[in-house]
Amino acid sequence: MTSKPDAAQTLRDLARLRRVRDRIDREYAQPLDVEALARDAHMSAGHLSRQFRLAYGESPYSYLMTRRIERAMALLRRGDLSVTEVCFAVGCSSLGTFSTRFTELVGVPPSTYRREAAEATAGMPSCVAKQVTRPIRNREAPASAPELA
Repeated sequence: MTSKPDAAQTLRDLARLRRVRDRIDREYAQPLDVEALARDAHMSAGHLSRQFRLAYGESPYSYLMTRRIERAMALLRRGDLSVTEVCFAVGCSSLGTFSTRFTELVGVPPSTYRREAAEATAGMPSCVAKQVTRPIRNREAPASAPELA
């Protein structure tokens, strides 16, 4: 028989999930896996994945890959590193997986992005370029503006 978690337990779980998310944000370039994140949060991997998805709308792995792609976009805009160097700098171990995920999130392959983004964001402060070029997932795409009567 299961019971609903009390408010205190829910708050403790949310605090653990925030710590996991903060760790991913800090250590995105390190080898991270859901099992290690869950172990450090004192949760099972399945429970962590379910709760993380409920709280943040995506799995811990998906969140990690999004952070890595965002950082890769910044490095590619700089233009001084090759796509392979960027792949390994952001913590990916497979160029193929990196390129596929990058293309899914950004809409163009990393080599194309590197060539076009450097020109598009030239002269733009890096903090503005980061906001303008942030990858948008389909479910995050802005809804159409409501019609005013």
